[in-house]
Parts: sequence; structure tokens; C-alpha cells
Amino acid sequence: MSDVPVNLTPAPDEPSARTVTARLRPRDAAALILIDRSGSAPRVLMGRRASGHVFMPDVYVFPGGRRDPGDHALPFSRDLHPQVLEKLLAGPSTRMTSRRARALALAALRELNEETAIVPAGPAPDLSRLRYIARAITPPGHVRRYDTHFFLAFCDETVFDLTQLRDTDELEDLQWLDIAAISGVKLARITQMVLEDVKRLMEADRDLSFENPVPFYTTRHGRFVRSRL
Repeated sequence: MSDVPVNLTPAPDEPSARTVTARLRPRDAAALILIDRSGSAPRVLMGRRASGHVFMPDVYVFPGGRRDPGDHALPFSRDLHPQVLEKLLAGPSTRMTSRRARALALAALRELNEETAIVPAGPAPDLSRLRYIARAITPPGHVRRYDTHFFLAFCDETVFDLTQLRDTDELEDLQWLDIAAISGVKLARITQMVLEDVKRLMEADRDLSFENPVPFYTTRHGRFVRSRL
């Protein structure tokens, strides 16, 4: 896939370049797209960010957040799939290492727990079933900027204790939403784009091969582009 322009201009109710004067360096972040495919149509877990958040308040998102310094030391039972690790290391960053890549995956799972109360059913999370789905860097001009890596897990492959699912101070109105027919909820444009990517990938391959291409959304010379990792 060659680089193509993508219209991700902030909506009027999103943070705008006019409200921010400083250029912020993106901070590492990770999100987990949790898919329930037990029914006739795949469903994705999403929740609404609390209104008190500075960044994207009242918007429905995947569980996720900033990578913390201690994430690299969190335990795990099995390592990332080799193809996932390869794609994480292949991204346009000289700072990416295997240790940092694992920390991003562990951050996604930690944030899942903090924002939804879901925990791994075993003693330590299994990273081997996580797909790497997308990467996106928040454009300049927002009040927060993140270099976000989107991972995906299937409920029937990855062992989670879903009985603990509940709203938290971070995410409210947690819902399982039909990927093919999400309507009536407020989404950021990048979330819409990633959901479209997931929808297309699952239409072609319901099991989502670990070798699938990873879209990368960023800004170049003032224009948004989608490239492939």
C-alpha cells in the first residue's frame, strides 16, 4: 500500500491546533481492541471517556492509555508472536526495541484492567495471541499527543475473566458494539478509521492472520497519510 492522504482533521468538538501553541512530542501509548466473535456478528468492547478528561472527553474509545515506565517489568506467560514483534520493530522509530515492544503490549493489557476491571484468567497474561492492528500518531496541535499502537485480542483465544467487567473512573458506559453497524456513539476519526481497518481485515480473514499489514496513520508536510508497516 502506498502512502495515501487521510482526512483526519479534528472535528469542531475535538482539541484543535488553534487552542494549542506548543508542539508536543508524542508519548508512547497502547490500546486493546477486544473482539467477541461468539455470535453471528463480531462485537468490540468500547467505553466513553469521562467528561473530565482533557484529551477526547465524552468520546467512545478502546481501552488503552500511555505506556508507563514500569510496564516493561510486568509479568507475562508467553511472548509476542514473532510476526507481531517483527512489525513492531519494523516501524519508523530508532528507539523501538524488543523490550519496548513488549512493554507496549503489557501496557495495553494493564490499561484494559484499569479501565474495565477485566483481568487475565491465569497468573500472567499471554501476549502470544495479540495481533498488531494499527499505529497512529496524534497530529500536532492537540492538547495531548500519543504514538498509539493498537493491539487486538479475541475473547475465545485469549483467556480473560470477563465476569469482572464494569465501568470505571476512566471509561463509562462500557458496551459490546457490532463492528459492522456502530452508530449512535461519538467516535474520534482515528477510532473510526481503525474500526474500518478491522472490519475489512475480518471480512477477508475472520481469524486475522498475524502477518496482516499494519496501517500507520501520521502527518507528513501538513497532510495526513496512511502507510503500511
